[in-house]
Amino acid sequence: MDCHDDTSELEHYKDLALKLETVIEFSTDGIYVVDSNGVTVLVNRAYEEMTGYKKSDLVGKNVFDLTEKGYFDRSISKLVFKEKKQLSIVQKIGNEEKLGEKKEVVVTGSPVFDEHGDLSLIVISVSDITEISKMKRELTKAMETAELNSHRFAVHTEFEKNQTIVFRSPQMKQVYEKIQQVAPFPTSILLSGPSGVGKEMLTNLIHHFSDRKEKPLIKINCGAIPENLLESELFGYEKGSFTGARLEGKAGLLELADEGTIMLDEIGEMPLALQVKLLRVIQEKQVRRIGGNKTKDLDIRIISVTNKNLEELVKQGQFREDLYYRLNVVSIDVPPLAERPEDVRELLQYFFSYFSKKYHIQKEAAEETVRYLMSYHWPGNVRELRNMVENLIVSVSEKILEPYHLPFRITQVEQGTNEVTLKSMVQNYEKKIIMEALQKNNSLRQAAKELGIHHTTLVKKLQAWKM
Repeated sequence: MDCHDDTSELEHYKDLALKLETVIEFSTDGIYVVDSNGVTVLVNRAYEEMTGYKKSDLVGKNVFDLTEKGYFDRSISKLVFKEKKQLSIVQKIGNEEKLGEKKEVVVTGSPVFDEHGDLSLIVISVSDITEISKMKRELTKAMETAELNSHRFAVHTEFEKNQTIVFRSPQMKQVYEKIQQVAPFPTSILLSGPSGVGKEMLTNLIHHFSDRKEKPLIKINCGAIPENLLESELFGYEKGSFTGARLEGKAGLLELADEGTIMLDEIGEMPLALQVKLLRVIQEKQVRRIGGNKTKDLDIRIISVTNKNLEELVKQGQFREDLYYRLNVVSIDVPPLAERPEDVRELLQYFFSYFSKKYHIQKEAAEETVRYLMSYHWPGNVRELRNMVENLIVSVSEKILEPYHLPFRITQVEQGTNEVTLKSMVQNYEKKIIMEALQKNNSLRQAAKELGIHHTTLVKKLQAWKM
């Protein structure tokens, strides 16, 4: 090959490289290329416009150093270097001073290998999904609003996984709307209601709707901790303040909840001596550790939770009146499940779906079973309903849950009445015994023999029950 041919081929590659650079430059996706050492070698115009960063800020700089300086919240290059394959992640990037916010982007890193199989380059493509994410959040909000307007609602909290509040009743809609109204303000809230209605989940919801959602939500059960320990848990202590204290001292939960929210569960169980100290903390907005003489400024929201009537406790002298009024700035009463039967069907549907997915078992309740459950008064409220559904899902082998699978306390109530009838009690008990026998034996004849009846009698009973 002569010199002229070499020159032509070189010119051809230069022209091709120029065209390729032009294509990259005018791509609507951001393009970011790093070499085998993680040094930025190319950034296109779309990336500049998307992030607010200039090429001069990035080219020649190592992506690991740029990540540490906050240019990206995490590095796709680091992951590709490690895995040696194409990977995608969601990042938050961008110059906040210039753009006003970080951009949410999908980043795909693709490794390029040389002829020896060694990693030569990583080509990173970046797609802006900020607006799509905003639209998704707005759509979710609109759907939730639509559900609320149609009197069925489910709200998910980010604080705890697998916590969903489901309701249809006007009483719970009123509770939810009140929470939405008061949550943004730092006022103290008193949540009252019987055990099992979901007061802790509503506390999570209040925190979730407040401007403190990124700050701590600390929970303490005032009735489950002995009085001497409760004081040290709440207020903390300095080193050597009492026998058994840590040498380095300990911060109390009130102190740890600074700028956030503290939930005082079973507040009615708090000893009077501690009520005085808590009142002082609320009034002075300061806390002092046991054995200490320094005070710390405190900015906390207090959510008190009780299943007792605090007004009655005040009259009986078991709860301080001044503390009661400090805690009861906003009062939210959560009604028992028996007073909102509209919610029972919604909760049953939700928990059957939830536990079926959780345990990878498809189960559903027969309509007659649902009617029994709707008639039951649920003294244990939502907690009892949830536990019962979970028990049915895991302990019953059949896919369709019939009334005879239900606990006796539920089936003893005749449909449409509040009276126990001997007929319904006997029939459900009979069904339960027969089904247990059928599950243990391989044939109707064997089951009938175990039951001590003729197999034709057993067949007639099953036919009458449409089983």
